[in-house]
Amino acid sequence: MKPSRPARRACLVVHVAASASWLGLSLGLLALGITATTTSGAASVAASARSMKLFADWLLLPVALLTLVSGLLLSLSTHWGLARHRWVHTKFWLTLATTTATAFALRPGVNAAVAALSDGGPLPDAGDLLFGPIVSLSTYVFMTVISILKPWGLTRRGRRLRGTAAGTTSADRARRTV
Repeated sequence: MKPSRPARRACLVVHVAASASWLGLSLGLLALGITATTTSGAASVAASARSMKLFADWLLLPVALLTLVSGLLLSLSTHWGLARHRWVHTKFWLTLATTTATAFALRPGVNAAVAALSDGGPLPDAGDLLFGPIVSLSTYVFMTVISILKPWGLTRRGRRLRGTAAGTTSADRARRTV
């Protein structure tokens, strides 16, 4: 099923906006994590960690899921396909991995830091607040670059589909080269 041009464009706008939001949230989390780990004032550390918790609990997962779903819809409803081009395939798996890491690594790490600070203790591990945002920000910048450059060409499936669409099979092409 191929959606209409306005529907495809709307989905593209949603995908770009959600992706940019995810990138911005990661940058904000990194700034808050740096503040929490480099500030000596207990109130500033606690405020930074609580702000990170707010981002992680209420914003990150919905934006990540919206990015994943809109990207999946775009790939399945356009000529790019999900498994035709290596850059699309790579973006899908990286988005799935970072969404999973957000849910099962970043959020629990931030929540543990906030719980420790709420009990009056020190920040347990600076890595809990810095590692996730650094990795995710790097991943999102990489995905932005490959979205623009579209490197690596077709996958094996994409080459096979292109050959089938052109009316030739690999056996036909092999016979012509002999």
